[in-house]
Amino acid sequence: MALHLGAFCFNSVASSPRYSVNRISGSAVLGRGTVRASAFSASGPVGSIRCSRLQGKAFPGDNGSPETEESSLVVCFGEMLIDFVPTISGLALAEAPAFKKAPGGAPANVAVGIARLGGSSAFIGKVGEDEFGYMLADILKENNVNNEGMRFDPGARTALAFVTLRNDGEREFMFYRNPSADMLLQEAELDFNLIRKAKIFHYGSISLITEPCKSAHIAAAKAAKEAGVILSYDPNLRLPLWPSAESAREGILSIWEIADIIKISEEEISFLTNGEDPYDDAVVRKLYHPNLKLLLVTEGPDGCRYYTKEFSGRVKGLKAEAVDTTGAGDAFVAGILSQLATDLSLLQEEDRLRDALKFANACGALTVMERGAIPALPTREAVQNAMLKSVA
Repeated sequence: MALHLGAFCFNSVASSPRYSVNRISGSAVLGRGTVRASAFSASGPVGSIRCSRLQGKAFPGDNGSPETEESSLVVCFGEMLIDFVPTISGLALAEAPAFKKAPGGAPANVAVGIARLGGSSAFIGKVGEDEFGYMLADILKENNVNNEGMRFDPGARTALAFVTLRNDGEREFMFYRNPSADMLLQEAELDFNLIRKAKIFHYGSISLITEPCKSAHIAAAKAAKEAGVILSYDPNLRLPLWPSAESAREGILSIWEIADIIKISEEEISFLTNGEDPYDDAVVRKLYHPNLKLLLVTEGPDGCRYYTKEFSGRVKGLKAEAVDTTGAGDAFVAGILSQLATDLSLLQEEDRLRDALKFANACGALTVMERGAIPALPTREAVQNAMLKSVA
């Protein structure tokens, strides 16, 4: 069967309005963090009431994070939320005696993962102007992630997700987003200077589900593409968040052909190809568009497959006892992007790409050994030690 990808044209997207940021005296203090407020003024009429409201912003001068390195910066765009993970695996949500609070959200996980590996990363997204939102901003700061692109919504809460852990460490989700702040990020709130500084711009598909975040996502990707930034895409399918399976398939594929690097799972291949065999290379190649530089297929504990125009292959995974698989795919993405951000020539040299993917597989394996996503993301030293032990 032919795979029909949704059409996507940057030329059809309106240019983002210029905006000015003015610091306002005083600061809002919630929890441990101190974040100054900012006001946005867009040229032309304001599109909605929410656009004219005071929005919180974390400034680079306030967050204590180091200056971004333009040559290797990875900017991650999308959602950041709180995962509530049960303290005992194998129980339904209603049966869990307690939950451990853990920061999460796939793009934020990748940003922290890169920084923890010693790379340069930034996060762009929106959280609520609430205790959880400021806690998440603090966590980015503590992990050396540039959070100057973060926004705070005074009228919506930070997203929450309750996660059921099966005995094998796999998960089921129940989300609280009605709507949550991440869904309300607007184009006028984007930090386009930060986006254009990136070497790689990474995103998922959850930010495509509803407006105004969908338009903000498209505008951000457009700005990155026009600036020559590499676009990295992990669809990160969360079917319960979409109106229907068909809308999810169409939404995910609508931006497929603009990405330079795509990471997908076996389950996502089956979903996007309407049930075809995810282990058949011919099926996977249907998802390889002409401008793609690298397509990665993660296979959990079995490792990953890689596809470029010139070569393809499989890299075995690192053995690990799974406690919680939350964030494993994000750790894998952080592992490979942290290396590509400093040396894109890996895409042309198969042996070196395979070494980089062994490192990424190890990142994912170490992450499943602890509960929660961000708390479990490994350091470079931990990954290197695990790789040495595996060959000893």
